[in-house]
Amino acid sequence: MAVTKIYIVYYSLHGHVETMAREVLRGANSVPDVEATLWQVPETLPEKILEKVKAVPRPDDVADIRPEQLAEADGFMFGFPSRFGVMASQVMTFFDNTSDLWTTQALAGKPAGIFWSTGFHGGGQELTALTAVTKLAHHGMIFVPVGYTFGKSMYEMGEVKGGSPYGSGTYAADGSREPTELEIQQANYHGKYFAGIAKKLKKHSTV
Repeated sequence: MAVTKIYIVYYSLHGHVETMAREVLRGANSVPDVEATLWQVPETLPEKILEKVKAVPRPDDVADIRPEQLAEADGFMFGFPSRFGVMASQVMTFFDNTSDLWTTQALAGKPAGIFWSTGFHGGGQELTALTAVTKLAHHGMIFVPVGYTFGKSMYEMGEVKGGSPYGSGTYAADGSREPTELEIQQANYHGKYFAGIAKKLKKHSTV
């Protein structure tokens, strides 16, 4: 069977989204005949600002992605922190630079999922996802939400848990909170679930 290539494209300033991305990767790669790869969105902030906000070093084992490289993949999972209820400007800029792909609709019909990190409940656990869908729609991509397929853990009330039917997520609070075991489990499940859908779509694709 042909391999289904999934690009997990993320931006992470303080490491929370990176943690989620690596777990999404593990989940996706657990599906037979799926090849998932991590990519970083290029940084746009100057080094001086990154030092002031105490950004974590970018990992050496994850390359920056160019917009045109998206055309190589069969499906995508995009991860990002929330800024005022929308995706971080670095990811916005990346999508702004995909105009050539948009003009040719090179990504149309390809599945895409999303995951994120927000500060707290009012930080955009749903709004960030909803506003991100507009980018997928203009490219003609097929949005694949996780729904409530994660089971009873979607209804967890005994602890704080990020995520929603739109995708997996975490809370960063003031930056000191790390993704919990349950949030990591959901990210892993999300990657596996999405990879299964992407694999089915490729198998039945007539394009």
